[in-house]
Amino acid sequence: MSEELTSVPKESPPAPRASPREVWKKGGRLLSVLLAVNVLLLASTLISGGAFNKVAVYDTDVFALLTAMMLLTVLWILFYLLRTVRCPDAVPYRDTHAGPIWLRGGLVLFGICTLVMDVFKTGYYSSFFECQSAIKILHPLIQAVFVIVQTYFLWVSAKDCIHVHLDLTRCGLMFTLTTNLAIWMAAVVDESVHQAHSYSSSHGNSSTGHTRLAPDPERAGSTVGGDPCPCDTTICQIFQQGYFYLYPFNIEYSLFASTMLYVMWKNVGRLLASPSGHSHSPSHVSLFRETFFAGPILGLMLFMVGLAVFIIYEVQVSGEAGRTQQALVTYYSFNIVCLGLMTLVSLSGSVIYRFDRRVMDHHKNPTRTLDVGLLMGAALGQYAISYYSIVAVVVGTPRDLLGALNLTHALLMIAQHTFQNVFIIESLHRGPPGAELHETLPKEPCQGLTFANLDALHTLPACPPTPGLVSPSPDGPQEAEATILAPRGHWRRRCLKDISLFLLLCNVILWIMPAFGARPHFSNTVEVDFYGYSLWAAIVNICLPFGIFYRMHAVSSLLEVYVLS
Repeated sequence: MSEELTSVPKESPPAPRASPREVWKKGGRLLSVLLAVNVLLLASTLISGGAFNKVAVYDTDVFALLTAMMLLTVLWILFYLLRTVRCPDAVPYRDTHAGPIWLRGGLVLFGICTLVMDVFKTGYYSSFFECQSAIKILHPLIQAVFVIVQTYFLWVSAKDCIHVHLDLTRCGLMFTLTTNLAIWMAAVVDESVHQAHSYSSSHGNSSTGHTRLAPDPERAGSTVGGDPCPCDTTICQIFQQGYFYLYPFNIEYSLFASTMLYVMWKNVGRLLASPSGHSHSPSHVSLFRETFFAGPILGLMLFMVGLAVFIIYEVQVSGEAGRTQQALVTYYSFNIVCLGLMTLVSLSGSVIYRFDRRVMDHHKNPTRTLDVGLLMGAALGQYAISYYSIVAVVVGTPRDLLGALNLTHALLMIAQHTFQNVFIIESLHRGPPGAELHETLPKEPCQGLTFANLDALHTLPACPPTPGLVSPSPDGPQEAEATILAPRGHWRRRCLKDISLFLLLCNVILWIMPAFGARPHFSNTVEVDFYGYSLWAAIVNICLPFGIFYRMHAVSSLLEVYVLS
């Protein structure tokens, strides 16, 4: 009997039947969401009110609320680790897509920096203990405990699909997520107030003098204005400046934790087809392997040049007007070159995908859905700032070099975000290497096909030898499947890896610049003069944190794209 070569598509296993305890899943989710919304609105009200002198909400009230939320969160996490997961059949499934190692590694890194920030903050408030409320010293200490407990919890439990204490777990996860968002909002408001004080001191703008949540560094060394707690020692000023520079890491830690908690919340009560789920991630990652090295080398060059430009900008921007103008020209010129290259590289990646025969992955994946939503949502912040800048430059009266650079920068920022999002989102939906189309027999029959008859493979002259096959599973049917992987080191795969690494390094430097204090939005007075300081400061302080988060989230997504290429 002749053996026929057939292409057999992989069929998804049937979805498991829902258990009776999952009948009210939407109701349980609704209850936890309502709890989170109410707590978040309360925290937002106190945090925003505590930032202004004219509102009778004190910073101690904000610290007290955040401390109470962190304590409650720590208690729930301990209950989860000591009681919930130890119940019989508590975690029958684990989502292999949730909490990848690079995301948990980033969480640990940012958590360590947050702990250092808490040390600096404790030292700062302890410098004048006799005139400060005890809650200001207690808050960073409780936050340190919170960071340690939560980091351990997310490291060991990020992949859990919990099936006991469903409603309690959903509410606990949502409350923990809300706590992280409240900490993020407090840090963003604190940093924005700090920037407002700095701008007020350098420009003599009294309209920014109605904020008080962050300590004013310009008043730190004296009792001008009746400040009852002067920071008049060298060690105090070191602590103060240190914890402000560490705020970006605290902000990113809160956002990383929030994304992981949301995926855990989506996985509560989730039924998977198999205990292991669908995993496309390789067991190990070798950086720079199977690349042309052009992407990493060019990315590192731009990264180093960007650091030099950032240092020059920070040194010169606070000086005389001529040096500020030169610093802005240098800053905008570098960003224009970097954004232009990133746009072209993202476009080339999308073009390469037109020749890629890998199938699209349509499996349900809460992690990927969240990644796509965050990329699209966070980009809106930078879109808003760019469009406001475009209107100010085009409609405004100045027609000089700085205006032209500002306009070009804004247009390229919009284009770069758009094409990078298209590239990342398409990459995340592509199958892993070897997952080429199964429906029809392509011209190169040895790339990514699934065959039901292994003996028939040897009749193909172009097929590789048997070691190129994936060994069939011993638990599988008699007619076992074998997947023939695409040739290693294929040019498309190498190009995609180079593109991913180049974009990753560029996003890192574009995160560093605004996260550590580069504010050309205020140094360049076009928008300030056109909109007025109050309106422009509100636009930047609301939208820029989302733009900063976009860069770091893009780094995480691009690392996953690199692994899957």
